[in-house]
Amino acid sequence: MPEELARLTEFVYEMGLLKRYKRSGWLVAGVAAPESIADHSFRAAVLAGVLAALEGASPERAVLLSLFHDSQETRLTDLPYLAQRYVARTPNEQVTANQVRGLPAPVAELISGSVAEYEQRASLEARCARDADKLECLLQAIEYRDQGHHTIQPWIDSSLAALQTPSGKKLADEALATGSLDWLHGVVNGENGPVAG
Repeated sequence: MPEELARLTEFVYEMGLLKRYKRSGWLVAGVAAPESIADHSFRAAVLAGVLAALEGASPERAVLLSLFHDSQETRLTDLPYLAQRYVARTPNEQVTANQVRGLPAPVAELISGSVAEYEQRASLEARCARDADKLECLLQAIEYRDQGHHTIQPWIDSSLAALQTPSGKKLADEALATGSLDWLHGVVNGENGPVAG
């Protein structure tokens, strides 16, 4: 058990790299200080839970799948789509198997099973988590566009095209029709503020 605990500690430190690695596609779009992989994964997990609830799936399961969907990027980094055309990429399940080697069996099974389910798209929760990944990219693109970056339309288009769930498509349509700070104006104007008690 001491060896497994040491290995688990190493794994947790490795996952911390996701807070430092930037999403490289945004650099191609001219965003000087893009979000980190962990930033992306956090909101994708929130969206996965939301979509799963709307679709009648398990929000908890969808959130879990989403949390580990990019965990392999500690070793692969976030290769932009342009680079992926020229690099033979190891399947995420194989990278995950290497990452969890030596971890306590229940933890290794949890992570490996989550990644396999996400990659196979077999469950509704996996489809919600995959849509959440694309929807998060779309929302981030809208936010960057609202901040003055005008080269991100391809990210919006590809994200929209990849959505599969009815709820994901509806939420994307609403996001496109809404400014990224409209919620703030509503709070400031008292429309979405504290409930009178």
